[in-house]
Amino acid sequence: MAETDVMVPAQRATAGDRRVPVVPGFMRSGGDGSPKAVGKALRDRVPRLSHDSLVLAVDRPDAVRAVEESSRGRVPELAPIRVGRMAATPFAFLRGAAGLMAHDLVGTPVTDIRAQICGDAHAANFGLYGDARGGLVIDLNDFDETVIGPWEWDVKRLAASLVLAGRQAGADEDVCRAAAFDAVGAYRRTMRLLAKMPVLDAWNAIADEELVSHTDARDLLGTLERVAEKARGNTSARFAAKATERSGDGRRRFVDAPPVLRRVPDGEAAAVAASLGAYLETLPEDRHPLLARYEIHDVAFRVVGTGSVGTRSYVVLLLDHRGEPLVLQVKEARPSALLPYLAAVDFETPEVEHEGRRVVFGQKRMQVVSDNLLGWTTVDGRPYQVRQFRNRKGSVDPAALAADQLDDYGRMTGALLARAHAHSADPRLIGGYCGKSEELDEAVAAFAVAYADQTEADHAELVKAVKDGRIAAEPGV
Repeated sequence: MAETDVMVPAQRATAGDRRVPVVPGFMRSGGDGSPKAVGKALRDRVPRLSHDSLVLAVDRPDAVRAVEESSRGRVPELAPIRVGRMAATPFAFLRGAAGLMAHDLVGTPVTDIRAQICGDAHAANFGLYGDARGGLVIDLNDFDETVIGPWEWDVKRLAASLVLAGRQAGADEDVCRAAAFDAVGAYRRTMRLLAKMPVLDAWNAIADEELVSHTDARDLLGTLERVAEKARGNTSARFAAKATERSGDGRRRFVDAPPVLRRVPDGEAAAVAASLGAYLETLPEDRHPLLARYEIHDVAFRVVGTGSVGTRSYVVLLLDHRGEPLVLQVKEARPSALLPYLAAVDFETPEVEHEGRRVVFGQKRMQVVSDNLLGWTTVDGRPYQVRQFRNRKGSVDPAALAADQLDDYGRMTGALLARAHAHSADPRLIGGYCGKSEELDEAVAAFAVAYADQTEADHAELVKAVKDGRIAAEPGV
């Protein structure tokens, strides 16, 4: 009998007993226990206090080898810029070392609860961006490494990053540890809250206007307001006004600003422009008339990010009939840095048909609201993601926060991470595991301090290697 033909008892209706089919993709009735009970039972196999452990593998690469290995396949001449950015601070090193941390997390406990994870959920990868109606949304905003993986890995990366950001800001050790502790506590409480809500309400819960009160982050209000004001002006129009000029034929062209922005040869520009045809096919059809009202004017190469430096990334200038710009980013999508380490914790990963599609689908699974022009394409055989550039984006610099704001920011990002995970993993399951007590908060905070110490040692090793000439770095770019 096929799965769709299996019949299960339904609740008795007034018209009498009837049976309904089990439909793939929907929950089955009955079962061997509630998700909350299953999650709670996992504590016997993986005690929550065990998450404080950090045992580094004997074959762990040193900092220089880790950076060099993660740079393979990138644009070689940009490697010194990436090294220079990672060598700036220990927090910057962590931002560029998602793969190295995944290597280290293999030796830590996992519950085997699968979720769509960011893969790089450090504290600087949360921020504001614009929705389709001009409003601002706050959420996770970087998904280059997204995969189906252990939810604990995202939580631990966030917690460790908060300790490093606090140390960089000059906060004392108690404040740094408290920020990590509060982030995990907010994650746990938010997951439990979502587990108690009706599913539809939970899916869109913690509206942005309620986020500050939900996480008791009132000390952060002034900073968020300043970031929001700046984000509203961070648009394609402003970028185009600074980065382009009108050429002799009346068309607008990007202006070279090496090494961050540079013109590309005509053939390269044509290949990128032509790839937007395939990109259109990845968008809902109702977006096609919108983009049909723009004309492609120019393409340039632009260096982005810290961990992303060296990936191929283009900006494409489009103008409407009034000359108003829309800038798209066409960014190379490399395999997730976490991929080699998932098998070691028995996480089977589905075959990826296109890395750009992986990034886009992961982003849409984790965000409440996503860029309505998010898609993917292929240029010269390489996969790319496509998105709006400067879509009113703004971010809090966690390494510049005052001591009384760092724990607020930790609670806010912890809550956002829980909301993102709850879109793919049942919050009753994770919430059942996390429980009411602060055991998980204490354990992950202890891990975060230990991993921050290790990251500082890795960073010092990279800085020494730069000074000794073992690896080239271009600082301040």
